[in-house]
Amino acid sequence: MKNYFLITLLTVSSFVFAQQGSKVGYIDMNYILEKLPSYAEAKNKLEQRASGWKQEIELKKKEIEKLKKDLETERVILTKEMIVEREEEIKKLEVDLLDFQEKRFGHKGDLAVQRATLVKPLQDQIFNIVQDIAENRKYDLIFDKASDLSILFAAERFDVSNMVLREILRAEKKETLTKKQLKDQEAKDKIADDRKEDPRIAEKEKEKEEKQQQIQNTKEERQRALEEKKAESDRKRQELLEARKKAIEDRKAEADRKRQELQEARQRQIEERKAEADRKRQELEDNKNKN
Repeated sequence: MKNYFLITLLTVSSFVFAQQGSKVGYIDMNYILEKLPSYAEAKNKLEQRASGWKQEIELKKKEIEKLKKDLETERVILTKEMIVEREEEIKKLEVDLLDFQEKRFGHKGDLAVQRATLVKPLQDQIFNIVQDIAENRKYDLIFDKASDLSILFAAERFDVSNMVLREILRAEKKETLTKKQLKDQEAKDKIADDRKEDPRIAEKEKEKEEKQQQIQNTKEERQRALEEKKAESDRKRQELLEARKKAIEDRKAEADRKRQELQEARQRQIEERKAEADRKRQELEDNKNKN
């Protein structure tokens, strides 16, 4: 009945807040605590202490069980008074064991007290940060998901647990970061939180990115077209240069060929004239010898 009332209250409250345009969020206290290194370290020490208490309880139980077993074994040889005395001793040890268990693990026992001592300062810090977030980001209501309040469904975009966790961790690192680094990180976190709270921001950013990508693609296509055009122009220019070079080389080769033919023709003429002169000289000598 209690859970039904709380669920109904939450549903009605959410509907009213939605109609008024108010902001509702939630945190998960257990999630935040489990992510804190200081909590994990203290929790580990507490668990080790509790483990020691459990071992002590087990030893006491074994001692009682042994006494019970010994009594059953020796019952036939013991007097009635001795049996009563031993039973009272065992009963006292059992009562002491229950007292010890209650002292260590009871509702107000050492474990509960030490756990509360461990958690309370962190919870106070978390509550203060939640109040700051609610004030700075204009939240009207922030629930604790880990509390007794039953929540059947909660959209992730209403979860501000990571905002709280970041603030705590940032405070722990404050001494190691510069003011500029802290400011840059806060600005970066704010953008991420805004995007998470309002899906329209993410949609607009996506549309903007798509437009920028289209512009970039158009620029790249134009650049490729210019490069292809330039490459084609360079290819044609290279072909023209090679054609001109080949024409010059062909003309030079033709001129060299004709020059070589002319030289050869002149050489033949010289050789023919010399041969003719030698022939005539020989004829003159032959005629002279005959006379």
